[in-house]
Amino acid sequence: MAMDNSTTTEGFVLLGFGVTSQKRVLLLVFFAILYMLTLVENIIVILLVFLDAHLSQLPMYTLLSNFSWLEICYVTTTVPRMLYDLTTSHRTISFQACLLQFYSLFSLGSTEFFFLSAMALDRYLAVCHPLHYSQIMSPKFCYALVSTCWILGFLGYILPVTLISRLSFCGSKIIDHFLCDPGPVLSLACPPVGNVPLVCRIIMHAVFVSNVLFVVFSYGKVIFTLVKSCNQGNRKKAFSTISMHLLVVTLFYGSVGGMYLIPGGESPTVITKAITVFYATITPFVNPLIYCLRNDQVKEAMSRLLRRIMNSMLMKGSV
Repeated sequence: MAMDNSTTTEGFVLLGFGVTSQKRVLLLVFFAILYMLTLVENIIVILLVFLDAHLSQLPMYTLLSNFSWLEICYVTTTVPRMLYDLTTSHRTISFQACLLQFYSLFSLGSTEFFFLSAMALDRYLAVCHPLHYSQIMSPKFCYALVSTCWILGFLGYILPVTLISRLSFCGSKIIDHFLCDPGPVLSLACPPVGNVPLVCRIIMHAVFVSNVLFVVFSYGKVIFTLVKSCNQGNRKKAFSTISMHLLVVTLFYGSVGGMYLIPGGESPTVITKAITVFYATITPFVNPLIYCLRNDQVKEAMSRLLRRIMNSMLMKGSV
């Protein structure tokens, strides 16, 4: 089905947050600061893992450094466009740019699901099969796991974006949202839209449910193993780590599930816009704080890096 010419040339209009000019300025400042802090946090994690000899050898931090790169890409998919729209009254987005944003956002979101499952697998092997952990989570297997997460994440939404690109759009071109979400976009398509909404929903549910079940099984086994453990010191430390992992999983899965899996969750109301802000901007900021920057190993790596920098500066100064 061919695209309507007016849609192709003029694109869609993103209504955004629908607030007064004063509130738009406040939102602009808030999201700009949040975006910069998110970039800084995740870049610090990547650099620490890359530069620290100890962290770079640990499978969990290989996963976390890729997870931080994922978060940088994820937040960059939406926030720069959001900041631009807050600074101008001309909030038109081309059809191609809208599809690209939808594909990038949902592919990166799916990749995040797979990374959360990969980290759950890592903790399962570390706690439940400690004697075989280093053998199973070898560097080769770890890099294969990382590659699989990225590939699976970006394969899932090729079919939906292809199907949407073939639809015609007529009548209103106004999207009552601040990003190109498939629900509002499909609501503007000329009927019949065929099985496109069903295909989108099936893929969303399949990715979400399969990863949730895997994460629940993995952490369930971990918690069960820790409860049976006799070593209270190790148990307390492991529970502290696992609780932080579960917090990240709950925040992301809870917000995305509430947005897309609950009936009526795709209507762009004030509540769903707030949920979208949470999972698209807040969680990429919070995740490195929860996973890494409060972690003792990361703090030690940061201290080692700062000492190396200071020693290097002192040596240059003495010369």
